[in-house]
Amino acid sequence: MSSIHLDQGWFKDEHNRRLILRGVNLGGSSKVPYTPDGATFRRDNFFDHRNVAFIGRPFPLEEAEEHFSRLRAWGLNFLRFLTTWEAVEHAGPGIYDEAYLDYLYAVVKKAGDYGIDLFIDPHQDVWSRFSGGDGAPGWTLEAAGLDMTHFDETGAAITHAIHGDPFPRMIWPTNNYKLAAATMYTLFFAGNDFAPQTLVEGQPVQEFLQSHYIAAMQQVAERLKGLSNVVGYDTLNEPALGYIGIPDLNTNPGPLRIGDYPTYYQSMLLGSGLPQEVGVWKFAIPAPRQTGTRILNPDGVSAWLPGCACIWKQHGVWAVNAKGEPVLLKPDYFHKLNGKEVDFNRDYFRPFANRFAAAIREIDPQSLIFVETAPEYPLPVWQPGDVENIVSAAHWYDVMTLLSKKLYSWLGIDIHTQKLVVGKGAVRKSFARQIEHWKHKSFEQMQGAPVIIGETGIPFDLQMKRAYQTGDFSTAVKAMNRTMTAMDDTLVSYTIWNYTADNTNARGDMWNDEDLSIFSRNQQSNPEDIYSGGRALEAVVRPYTKATAGLPLRMSFDINKKVFEFEFQHEEDISAPTEFFIPNFQYPRGYEVAVSDGRFEKDEMAQSLRYYHTLERQTHWVKVTSVR
Repeated sequence: MSSIHLDQGWFKDEHNRRLILRGVNLGGSSKVPYTPDGATFRRDNFFDHRNVAFIGRPFPLEEAEEHFSRLRAWGLNFLRFLTTWEAVEHAGPGIYDEAYLDYLYAVVKKAGDYGIDLFIDPHQDVWSRFSGGDGAPGWTLEAAGLDMTHFDETGAAITHAIHGDPFPRMIWPTNNYKLAAATMYTLFFAGNDFAPQTLVEGQPVQEFLQSHYIAAMQQVAERLKGLSNVVGYDTLNEPALGYIGIPDLNTNPGPLRIGDYPTYYQSMLLGSGLPQEVGVWKFAIPAPRQTGTRILNPDGVSAWLPGCACIWKQHGVWAVNAKGEPVLLKPDYFHKLNGKEVDFNRDYFRPFANRFAAAIREIDPQSLIFVETAPEYPLPVWQPGDVENIVSAAHWYDVMTLLSKKLYSWLGIDIHTQKLVVGKGAVRKSFARQIEHWKHKSFEQMQGAPVIIGETGIPFDLQMKRAYQTGDFSTAVKAMNRTMTAMDDTLVSYTIWNYTADNTNARGDMWNDEDLSIFSRNQQSNPEDIYSGGRALEAVVRPYTKATAGLPLRMSFDINKKVFEFEFQHEEDISAPTEFFIPNFQYPRGYEVAVSDGRFEKDEMAQSLRYYHTLERQTHWVKVTSVR
């Protein structure tokens, strides 16, 4: 059983010390099959979705020692470990990949051998690989009557495999607002209310999908139970609302508009073979702009399998009139139920999260449940009787850098107000406010849940991949440092997105041309050097307090001056020392320590510093500087 437990907004250890967890998502390419190679730019065998295997994700077992040694040396000893529903149940409903589950156990156990704790992330983006992302098996789409082979031409989704290169930057999130993913999310979370006539194998479609997903994750929990380094389980990465709560289907208010962008209603018509003139959008600062229109699906192809028809037409959302013209009958169909406005979190996500947690805890009663709702949606409000012992696993990125793939050091975006922030100092304060917002709301609305920023990081293909030609990663270091500084400023735990063992400069993380891995073989000039292959390590590998004998108050690290400072308020019932990770990478010639009081012990080989405070003062500080 893990020694990590929760207490009033903090992670704590067996000595009741407050923990600040530092780690990484492992790994980016775990979204796609290992056999055959499922990198999203590959079209061969793309639709042969039952005959795949994820054994080898995040890396072959024989490489585990190399990668876990590296992560431990970098001070990243807490993982958000990716798996997918597809990895477990790709062959068909109720058919589990036992060999993959054996492999998963072996890799997770090996992480524990290196002192690395983790939580399991059942990852998905825009529902499935076949709707432009990852996560759900292909047969889930077929069960709903959808024909994945026609998604691209009908505008139901845009996939890298079918679209080909160059794949438009950051276009994949727009799939959340198109027919395939929007339909599947609606069926998964709210099929009972909005598609009651849709049955799969005699079951309501919502029950069919949710029960199979949860049973697959129970298979993971069953295989991993007893491993003390498994702290808990995430509910579902970045769930989307689908159509739930949309007040008018004639709109499409998605925040990221890139490329062809039909309204929700147009998506339904396109999927039924009715050509539509849709808006074409381009990413721009401060907001996307429409550049024109074009006709989609001119050949009248259907996104529904033979013998199947649009679920939403069947439920009376739209129809074809006597003149053969489509008519939207219920533009607010997904907005109200029995005269009452629906709320995704209250009515659908919370019941799902509670069901998921109960199923996992049947197998692992002590597991923490990491909860995240739709990224653009407010945090849920937990109620008495809801699952306890939860963690808020919000995601936070420097949105300006993520979307533009450029660093504007004086410019940022406030994700809550959607406004630009100007000035370096103002950007730093804004970033801290945004993260503090998640901490405050999580504590207030989710039973005092602590926050771990489950995803944060930067794209390394900045400035048209200039660093790959020049070898100068200084821009990436600056970009990563302003994100890491925001984490230090707010004393928050995080797992960086991501570490991809097979990342390349040419193809990034093997998924939709994303390239956010802090490691790449292409940057590894010396395999014997534990730091070789790392990207922006000047910002990533930084000192931090691992366990505090009281309440952390302030932490900072100046990557230029190599000065680390920490301040805290002690608690008298904690006798264990405050422990720090002090990386040799930042202090190759050693370091000096100044303290407010008490004594300290250095262990440079273990990259550890222990501080023993006195009781003569309430507040204590530690300062680490480089040996000159």
